[in-house]
Amino acid sequence: GVDVRVMIPLYSAIGPKYREQMTRICEFYVQLGWRSQYCGILTMEYQGVPVYFIDNEYYFGRGYIYGQCNSDEGERFAFFSKAALEAMPRIGFFPDVLHAHDWQAAMSIALLRMQYGKSPDYRRIRTVYTIHNLKYQGVFNWPFMDELLSIGAEHFTGESLEYYGDINFTKGALVYSDAVTTVSPTYAQEILDPWFSHGLDGLLRQKQYKLCGILNGIDVDVFNPATDPDIPQNYDANTVQQGKPVCKAALQDEFGLNKDGSPVMAMVTRLVGHKGVDLVRSIAEGLLQQGIELVILGSGEAQYE
Repeated sequence: GVDVRVMIPLYSAIGPKYREQMTRICEFYVQLGWRSQYCGILTMEYQGVPVYFIDNEYYFGRGYIYGQCNSDEGERFAFFSKAALEAMPRIGFFPDVLHAHDWQAAMSIALLRMQYGKSPDYRRIRTVYTIHNLKYQGVFNWPFMDELLSIGAEHFTGESLEYYGDINFTKGALVYSDAVTTVSPTYAQEILDPWFSHGLDGLLRQKQYKLCGILNGIDVDVFNPATDPDIPQNYDANTVQQGKPVCKAALQDEFGLNKDGSPVMAMVTRLVGHKGVDLVRSIAEGLLQQGIELVILGSGEAQYE
């Protein structure tokens, strides 16, 4: 019974299968300092949920989504955050709750509180910020972001956006949001420790009254081996001994592995040190010498790829 709507950039990776279902509903320009940047809003319904796509080829028509070492990552997602707010009156929808995920959407919360409070439609919106991975915080040059978003020196303080002489998008969301969630109760506790907080533990302890963890889980209907159409043989708890070996053999065929009864260890992750990939690399040779086969899927740091 809740009217939930999703807003994401129109990344180039979104293919024709979905683009053919989209309807363009409006176009406008977003002011970023001296820049006047085009923004188109397209929409489609996906599994009963309206999804809005923010269209700007310059920022999002690239061969990657985010994470590249480009100097304009902050500009790209500053545009996204501001465009999402500017789109609300144009699509005729002001949410009761704005829910932003990770640093790429974090500035929408800070900008909402800093710049849009004069309008009652914006002023009544409550905000939730979800931390998926606190290592990535969106730290950028202050003078450039100040010029880009017209933030003003009054917000360049330790109590607001300032972070060791730069601007920190995540910090802005932590300061200005009404609630902060993480992807598990354990992670909500871990990030209060300097070892896991990447410099934000002091602020998080200060804001602990609005911090909680909500455990992420899988969709048990989609990822159900009894009905999943994407595996070579379906199985359930009663037929696992018949079905799972067929799936294992297909995986080994796909990657040219031996089908001699060797155990297969599989890992799907971001290939970065803090995910433990360095630990896997340190013991990988020993695992192989024991006849264990490894299948690792992911992208990330070049040394691990």
